[in-house]
Amino acid sequence: MRTACVSLFTAFARLPTTLNEARWIGSYSKKINLCDTYKRRLVHTMSLPQRIPFTSDFFFRQLFDTESSTYSYLLADVNSGEAVIIDPVLEQAKRDAQLVKDLGFKLKYAINTHMHADHITGSGWLKQLTGCQSLIAAASGAKADRHLTEGDRIEFGRHAIDTLATPGHTNGCMSYVINEQGCVFTGDTLLIRGCGRTDFQEGSSKHLYENVHTKIFSLPEQYRIYPAHDYKGQLESSVWEEKRYNPRLTKNLEEFVKIMDNLNLPYPKKIDASLPANRECGVYDIPKEQ
Repeated sequence: MRTACVSLFTAFARLPTTLNEARWIGSYSKKINLCDTYKRRLVHTMSLPQRIPFTSDFFFRQLFDTESSTYSYLLADVNSGEAVIIDPVLEQAKRDAQLVKDLGFKLKYAINTHMHADHITGSGWLKQLTGCQSLIAAASGAKADRHLTEGDRIEFGRHAIDTLATPGHTNGCMSYVINEQGCVFTGDTLLIRGCGRTDFQEGSSKHLYENVHTKIFSLPEQYRIYPAHDYKGQLESSVWEEKRYNPRLTKNLEEFVKIMDNLNLPYPKKIDASLPANRECGVYDIPKEQ
């Protein structure tokens, strides 16, 4: 009887220690789980490639046209003052010319990524306001002071833009890469979590897909992507992001073509005015009252 009581007493005496151990083990397990979760998040965060910082002599300014949701980009060599603008909009030409003047730059080139259908280019008016030259792909069929083909370089000061032919949205689309600054200007070819439509201007879903994958997605993953448009308030993306999260271009070619064939987008509102004007570099659409 005494042996039984001692055993029972010993068991009860050990019970609080056992419960404490259980609580400690449970708490420790939670800590381990939280630690594992943190590690997974940290690994995911650390997998974001570190962006290349802009050099101190490189000027970058992203500009916006609210009506067409178009981004224009003013780039300059700080030391020489030579500047270029990518995808200017007619209605914003005076704004852009004034900004160039205010900053003490000299606009060398007005560059288009393609012949736009949703707005008239500001290149023609900027030529008049600043004395710059207009540039566009030779394949676009549009007039310009200088026509580009893949591999051409656009120099301003000590900086240079490399050109990539990326047709698909239109047959004359080009993307512009600045390797030293780690960025690419993709026009309508590649948008943030999207891409340009391919149902007019000799567009081709197959060509767009192939050019994005072989030319843009083959760039270093830390390169910033600056598109010609965004309709959701986003400013930039990266090669790393779009290769993983673009809902269209992460599909295989067959699925991508099917998606593009079934977008059923409305006819662009300004296409009937924009295309004829942009074929002439916008020179005949400069407002009379300036």
